[in-house]
Amino acid sequence: MSALVAVVASALGSALLFAVSSTVKHVSAQAIPALHRPPGRRRGRGLAAFAAATVTHRLWLLGIVCDTAGLALQVIALHLGSLVLVQPLLLAGLIFALLLRRSTGRRHVSGRQLAWAGLLAVALTAFVALAAQGANTRHGVDRLPAVLAAAASLLAVVVCVVLGRRTASRGGAAALLGTAVGLIYAGTAALLKELSDIAVQEPLRLLWSWELYATIALGAAGLLLNQIAFQAGPLAASLPATAAVDPLASIAIGVLVFDEHVRRIGGAGLILLLLLAVLAGSIVALARSVPTQQDDARAGAVRDASTER
Repeated sequence: MSALVAVVASALGSALLFAVSSTVKHVSAQAIPALHRPPGRRRGRGLAAFAAATVTHRLWLLGIVCDTAGLALQVIALHLGSLVLVQPLLLAGLIFALLLRRSTGRRHVSGRQLAWAGLLAVALTAFVALAAQGANTRHGVDRLPAVLAAAASLLAVVVCVVLGRRTASRGGAAALLGTAVGLIYAGTAALLKELSDIAVQEPLRLLWSWELYATIALGAAGLLLNQIAFQAGPLAASLPATAAVDPLASIAIGVLVFDEHVRRIGGAGLILLLLLAVLAGSIVALARSVPTQQDDARAGAVRDASTER
């Protein structure tokens, strides 16, 4: 019981710190120059300028401090508990972040969006409570499923990024990019779980383990893509997608790669499918509730007209 309390406390503390980080980094993303390709310049230079502006912004650096503390708590939780249990608990960060965002006085996080976010959180919490066995019994990593899962995730990330950069809808673009970020975060969590075991058993082996450098590379890619998702649209579009995809992908990785178990009880299958439908509907509703560029322009014109009067 004490181990379960430690897992839950560490995961919720991590979720709160990640929520603070998401809030300040979203403000940072809106404050720096937009990611685009100036005439006569290569796309890579535009991305480099965006990255340079990001890593030198004070609010982004504050977010990294929160990320570091949250990551430490997440590693503790992942070492003591299973992916199936820990990653869904991080969904609490979605509610924390939206509440923090609203408390700053930014009106684009409406009560309706918070209601959909609440439904999303309740549905996923119920899904985890019903499906997760909660045991931390492991029999090692299944290498072939791990390779297949990594390949499928990489393909899905590329597709989401390409579609997200091409869509004209701000809500749709942010949701697609947020989905890609969620997949990256799930893969990072799996690597962190493996690294935590290596650190406990053979600390020096961390220095030459490929998992360490893969985690660093994947983490850096996730941070950059997360900022791009934040700039693509409001927080209420990108964060729900990230927050939902991350635990669901983690459940799949935990079961397929780490041999973690999902409870099978009578009648649970239909309920799980219904909960998944609610999750999907909540994400779609949140994305559609985000104003498009045309809506933003119309609202700006109304404000300008009111000012002139």
